[in-house]
Amino acid sequence: MELKWFEDFLSVARCYSFTRAADERHVTQSALSRRIRQLEEWLGVPLFDRKTYPVTLTPEGRAFLITASETVHAMLHLRQNLHQRYNNRTEVIRFAMLNTLSLTFFPDWFQQVNPQQQLGHVRLCDQKPTFVEHISLLHGGETDFLLTYAHPSVTLMQQLSPYPHLPVGRERAIAVCRPAAGGEPLYPLHSTQPIPWLSYGQHSFFAHALAQLLKEKPLPLQVIYENGMSINLKAMAMSGVGVAWLPLSLVKAELANGSLVRAGSPFWDMVLDIHLYRQPVLRNRQAEHLWHSAERANQAMHAA
Repeated sequence: MELKWFEDFLSVARCYSFTRAADERHVTQSALSRRIRQLEEWLGVPLFDRKTYPVTLTPEGRAFLITASETVHAMLHLRQNLHQRYNNRTEVIRFAMLNTLSLTFFPDWFQQVNPQQQLGHVRLCDQKPTFVEHISLLHGGETDFLLTYAHPSVTLMQQLSPYPHLPVGRERAIAVCRPAAGGEPLYPLHSTQPIPWLSYGQHSFFAHALAQLLKEKPLPLQVIYENGMSINLKAMAMSGVGVAWLPLSLVKAELANGSLVRAGSPFWDMVLDIHLYRQPVLRNRQAEHLWHSAERANQAMHAA
């Protein structure tokens, strides 16, 4: 039995729909249905009447609803309390960040704000597949800091408005693909034919940001592959599968050696800020030291 089965059950019960619940849980409908079946097999009873529309709870499902809700709440509360006790004792600094930033930005930035290695133990939270799940880590008190890209077109950024933040860097996302034999882009953006597109899907940060860019600047893109991870889309672009918008810092070496080229002019670039968000009240001295060091680095960056 897994706790996420209970959370899946509560989502379907709340949405009256497997489709809407799958969207809410950021999983495919088939994966959600499979996990609900596993829960029903574990309990030994059907929880939903799938013959009705909308989906309704069986009598056993209604009886299970209160217990499931209380169990999820109790387990999440227990986990948070245990984490709080452990982290307060060890003065661990907890970081959540988008995967690409953990590869391209964080190592050098962290050395800049921690040159003497005085901050001790830093823990990176488990990577999440969606942007909203990264935000939830901050909402749920599971991280001290969130390092993320920022762009005004991403409306989910509004959920971060209550949290103190610093602008700590800038990035540029560019359209790239493998070069053709003559060195020109294999899939130029000025083409009038369908352009094979390596998409971020619907739930990652870049998915939200690119949606607005491509709404303002339409292209004949045809999705042929979908993955929320930039590093994976980079590999597919290098294989010649299609065009991907990737952070410039992630593809600098490939642009230099010619294994990737720009698919279009800088007109198609997307400029992003990099923000560091923090909890309103930091839990320990180490986290406070890091924030003050980040503030000094930010002041030096703007003074330069």
